[in-house]
Amino acid sequence: MSKLMSLFSALLCTFIWGTTFIAQDTGMDEIGPFTFNSVRFFVGFLAIAPLALVFERERVKKSLKIDKKTFLNLVILIGISLFLGSALQQVALLYTDVANAAFFTIFYVPMVPIIVFVMYKKKIHWSIWPSVFLCVMGGYLLTNFYNATVRMGDTLVIIGAFFWSTHIIFTGKIIENYNLPLTIGAIQTLIVASLSLLIGLVFEEFILLNILKEKFSILYAGVLSGGFAFVLQIYAQRNITPAPAAIIFSLEGVFATIAAWFLLNQILDINNLFGCLFILLGVLFSQLLPILKKN
Repeated sequence: MSKLMSLFSALLCTFIWGTTFIAQDTGMDEIGPFTFNSVRFFVGFLAIAPLALVFERERVKKSLKIDKKTFLNLVILIGISLFLGSALQQVALLYTDVANAAFFTIFYVPMVPIIVFVMYKKKIHWSIWPSVFLCVMGGYLLTNFYNATVRMGDTLVIIGAFFWSTHIIFTGKIIENYNLPLTIGAIQTLIVASLSLLIGLVFEEFILLNILKEKFSILYAGVLSGGFAFVLQIYAQRNITPAPAAIIFSLEGVFATIAAWFLLNQILDINNLFGCLFILLGVLFSQLLPILKKN
């Protein structure tokens, strides 16, 4: 039952991430990427922090008594990884289109098992590799990348994909020992908001009127994506290891495509449909083949 709830949490989280791609792109019409991220993640912090105080305060006290240093080290690594991944992705959208950004972001899928193997010498189930291949091919077909030109922003997205990978890996590590998804989510959003604000104040114009013009994009990307979706990710990784989790999260490309079709009336061609199918097959392979082997 707990594994099923984790899968549901991962899918809901991925759905929110996928639909947020549109808000991330349109939310920079009047403000810069770091201003957008600082406000977005601070809104996410305000949404989560009260819940963490109500439901996890006692557990936090007990956990920090046992091993405060390890918890703080991991949560800081998670916050910095999230800051770098989201910042590079947000800035990249100024220099590339959504199709390229969506495709290159999926590169965190093959990066996660490789980094896990190198860092922790953990054996990866063979089903992960065909699943990774299907997800990357699905992303390629889904975004119509073959019709696009490679831009400077694509390099930023690939570097960002590395930090999305470390975020998934460190999240898996911290949730093994600390069952505090709301607290971890609140701290990481505060770290991202703070670092984004520092850079935004130096390099961008922080104008309240312009921020208010983007309030709907900020609220959606902040409360749902920056706040609750990342908490759902943390909860999901309680029972799903990083490599299969990364494959499930690649479904954000499918949800982004469906959202663009539904909200923006973008046309789905046969390649897009095959892309959705490939990613779905990749997710099913990663989840079902290890279970079949056990049985």
